[in-house]
Amino acid sequence: MKAPLIDNLQYANFSPKVFAQMREGGVDAVHVTIAYHESFREMVLNLESWNRWFEDHPNLIFKGTSAACVRRAQAEGRTAIFFGFQNPSPIEDDIGLVEICHQLGIRFMQLTYNNQSLLATGCYEDEDTGLTRMGKQVVREMNRVGMVVDMSHSAERSTLEAIAHSTRPIAITHANPHWWHPALRNKSDTVLKALTGAGGMLGFSIYPHHLAGGSNCTLERFCAMIADAADRYGAEHLGIGTDLCQDQPDSVVEWMRVGRWSKVIDYGEGSASNAGFPPMPVWFSDNRDFGNIRKGLEAVGMAPAEIDGIMGGNWLRFYEESFGPQ
Repeated sequence: MKAPLIDNLQYANFSPKVFAQMREGGVDAVHVTIAYHESFREMVLNLESWNRWFEDHPNLIFKGTSAACVRRAQAEGRTAIFFGFQNPSPIEDDIGLVEICHQLGIRFMQLTYNNQSLLATGCYEDEDTGLTRMGKQVVREMNRVGMVVDMSHSAERSTLEAIAHSTRPIAITHANPHWWHPALRNKSDTVLKALTGAGGMLGFSIYPHHLAGGSNCTLERFCAMIADAADRYGAEHLGIGTDLCQDQPDSVVEWMRVGRWSKVIDYGEGSASNAGFPPMPVWFSDNRDFGNIRKGLEAVGMAPAEIDGIMGGNWLRFYEESFGPQ
């Protein structure tokens, strides 16, 4: 069977239109965010919404829990939907909820969003104190049950400590190299060497604040960055995590940045000067545009096997290694 097409991070305003576009684009699997700042109970309400979508649109989507679901999606012409958290808030202060969430189908969890959490430090904090005592215990529990540690929004020391402390490879599902574009959220060469050296995965983001040139970033420039990263870190550790926020109202950015902890908008990439969603690059606006990335990677001279891996084969291998108990 051919290599799959996997997008390992989306937070679109999901709808039948988006699901149909996934199928038009031949997307076999998508990791979707189902929690930013929600409590456990609020996260369960989001699962209820997804269950209804699975019930109403079984010809388009189904719930994914294992790598085998990706192959099933390819065979049946549907899209497997995998769940993840961008914040550990749904486990509250209870390590036992890690396993419960895995049983509910959660396969990725960030240890932080932009702020300090009970587990680690977010990338917007002034001081990075690394993994907390609870954080080390939660990483161990995530390793045990088969939930992937995601450090996409975490600060440098915390990320390096998570890589070192985890007994299984971790992921940065949606970010780009800091050497390409010095956004606060993008990752240093030190982090990316440690991540890939330990067998982890990096998903390249198309969210404009993470791109060199922002919304005006060209396909050629994006794909040249991927080729450069493949030379530095090995193509087998790279994939796509678009961070697609299609059809979301600007009010959702405020929810992302503010949550419940502040009465004003967060700083950094969500500051008052760019508080809304920026326009996507012209070459990627929705799930029908993944073919442009493949063509772009071909144009910068990447080998077909490397391209197949980056477009989804590498994530599939990572799923196979990561989603079961240790």
